[in-house]
Parts: sequence; structure tokens; C-alpha cells
Amino acid sequence: MSTLQSLSEEQLSARLGVLEAAYEDYKSRGLKLDMSRGKPGPEQLELSMKLLDTVDSQTGAKTLKGEETRNYGMLDGIPEMKDMFADVLGVESANVIVGGNSSLNLMFDYISQAYSHGVCGHPAWCREEKVKFLCPAPGYDRHFAVTEYFGIELIAVDMTENGPDMDQVERLAADPQVKGIWCVPMYSNPDGITYSDETVRRLCGMKTGAPDFRIMWDNAYGLHHLTDTPDQLLNVYETAKACGNEDRVMLFASTSKISFPGAGVAAMAGSPANIADVKNRLSFETIGYDKLNMLRHARYFGNADGLREHYKQHAAVIRPKFKAVLESLEMHLGGKGIARWKTPNGGYFVSVFLLDGCAKETVRLLKEAGVVMTGAGATYPYGKDPRDSNIRIAPTYPSLDEVRTAIDMFCVCAELACVRKLLAGR
Repeated sequence: MSTLQSLSEEQLSARLGVLEAAYEDYKSRGLKLDMSRGKPGPEQLELSMKLLDTVDSQTGAKTLKGEETRNYGMLDGIPEMKDMFADVLGVESANVIVGGNSSLNLMFDYISQAYSHGVCGHPAWCREEKVKFLCPAPGYDRHFAVTEYFGIELIAVDMTENGPDMDQVERLAADPQVKGIWCVPMYSNPDGITYSDETVRRLCGMKTGAPDFRIMWDNAYGLHHLTDTPDQLLNVYETAKACGNEDRVMLFASTSKISFPGAGVAAMAGSPANIADVKNRLSFETIGYDKLNMLRHARYFGNADGLREHYKQHAAVIRPKFKAVLESLEMHLGGKGIARWKTPNGGYFVSVFLLDGCAKETVRLLKEAGVVMTGAGATYPYGKDPRDSNIRIAPTYPSLDEVRTAIDMFCVCAELACVRKLLAGR
């Protein structure tokens, strides 16, 4: 197939007419489809309903060790959930704090602690002349928003097929005002990239200008495999420890897309010094998180292997949706020289890069035709994609038929925006 760039102006104009007719047809249908957020669909939510039946007057509300979950106590979580997350995150149980339902909440609280009081005896960030944070982009918009909330300057770092561009990271991290980096290390949001072993080692071993530099390691999709040959991720905590930098990394995870978003269980982990530091802050913040919810999860899943097995049911539901997205992209945009994407082995998104200057127009066209997408630029610091090329596709929530319709519309709108861009440049 010829690339669109190789077509004559007459050929491009003819193609434009075909696309505009297809677009008007979609608009006439009065569709209302939402592909904006990575939410589990209704069929996925049904998978965990029996979890709610695991704690009642018959089964009791005590842990395996006989501890009471209905009362105060166990500030860092019940032992069963500490063990489960320790397995997931590759640390010892003593290095885990089990929190409430939101890992984002735990991350926000940690940045807040660093900003107002400092971490592990270091000065509070608010006393610094300026604080900066590295943001691999495209990346997770809510991560960027957390640090932006505190007035921290966001510095974009290019993503590569192996994770963040480590030459950039090492150069920027030498600045003492740079206090950390956001990371979604496995099946990254939105690109679906898993960090290479070399990237993990360089992050853990690099020299930093700030002694309190923190790697915010959000392993949100560590169990979210879509294939039988999942990606592998090097243990970041053991690697940092071997480099003499065990305080550098803070790890986060949750069951949000395995049990219930908004009603799952979240956890954080780190070095003994970091955990002691956080527990000291928590002693002022809360008397304890929801231990009954922890117990429900512990009884239902049993252990980390139970979590892994349960997610296979989710994968069976969403795999056809990812397949539909990737097949449509290849059928309608493949070989045309206007789009590129990665086939992810897991996670929740497909990330598409269009010709420069075409992402916002594509999203606008889709919205006018009744399909809501993640805003163009949302995956970059301050919501500004310098090339206006990246769009995040979230196929999990709509039904399979809706996904097929939405992605076919996406392809029409993307090509329409690109053809108009090419014609404008002739």
C-alpha cells in the first residue's frame, strides 16, 4: 500500500471525499460512546461479586492469626494482605503498608509528606527554592497532576521501547532540584511498554544531585497480562538495594482493576527507613484503614497466585477488545505512513501516534460524531503534547460491538485529520 505522503494532490483530494462521506455517515447515527478512561467493563465487575460474601456473622471477622478486623489497630494492614502485596511487589512483608482503596491516594500522601515535612530526615521540599520532577511521556496524567498540585515543575522525558530515555534521565537527575521520577514500569500507561533490565539498573544505580531523590514506582499493571508470554520486569527494590540506594524507590500497587475500582485494596512498599517514616506520618493521619475490606480480599483471593489466576478471567473478557482495536488499526491505517502503535502484552491501553499536529483534530472529530476519547495531550505534563500526535485508546469499558464501532470511527477521523494536514501543506 502506498503511503499517503506519496499520493498526488488529486489522489489525496479524492481520498478526502471518501473519508468525509464516511465521517458524515457516522455523525448521522447519533452515537454516544465513551473510550476516555481505562475502566473495567460491567462484565469484569461481575467477576468479583462473591468477594462481598466472604465476611459475615458465620465466617467471623478475624485474621488467620486471630486479630480483630472490626476494631482499631494494625495501622500497616492485616498480615494476609501484607504477605499478598509483598509477593506482588517483590519485597518482604515487613516492608509493606496496606492502605485504603486507592494507590493514587498513597502516592499523593507520600508526595505531600515529602513536600511539607521531607522524607527520612531530609529537608521539606517546600523549603527549596525550586523542586522539579521527571515525567516520562507519554505517561499517566494523574501522576503528573499530583506533583503539579504542589507547584512542582514537571520535566518531560521521552519514552523509548525500553522505558524512559535514560540518557535524558541521568543528565537531568544530576540537578539537585530534581527530586524524583514517575514510573509505570510494566505495561506503561499508555504505551504498554515494560522497562528493560538495563533501564531498571540505571535508574537504581545512577548518581543523583538530590540525596532524597525518589523513584515513584507505580506497578499498576504488574499482574495485568493479556498473553501467555507476559513481559518480565526486574525487581527494582532488590536492584536498588544492591546499588546501595534502597531508600530511593517507593513502590505502589492495588487490586483496583482486579477486584473493584474504588473498592479494592492498595499498598505501598519501600526500605525499612522509608516504611518507618511513612508509619510515623500515618500515626497522625489515621487510626487504621478498612481492615474488613482487606479481609474480604484476603479470603477471596487467598494469596498473590489467587490474584494472578483471577486476572486471567479479566484477560479473557478484554482480550477480544484489544484484538478488535489492533485489527482495525492495521486494516485501516497500516502502511499509510500516518500512524504507528505498539501491540501491548498487557495493561489497559493502546497508544497511537499520528502525524504531528493531528491528535487534537482527531479527538475533536470523534467528539462531534459521538465518541469521547482521552483528551489529546493528556498523556504529557501540563496536558501539552509538543508534537500533538499521541492519542490514548481505552478499550476495556465499552462492549465489544461498541469498541468495534468506535475504533473504526477513530481510524476514519485519524485519516481524515491527516489527509487534511497533508493537503494543507501542498
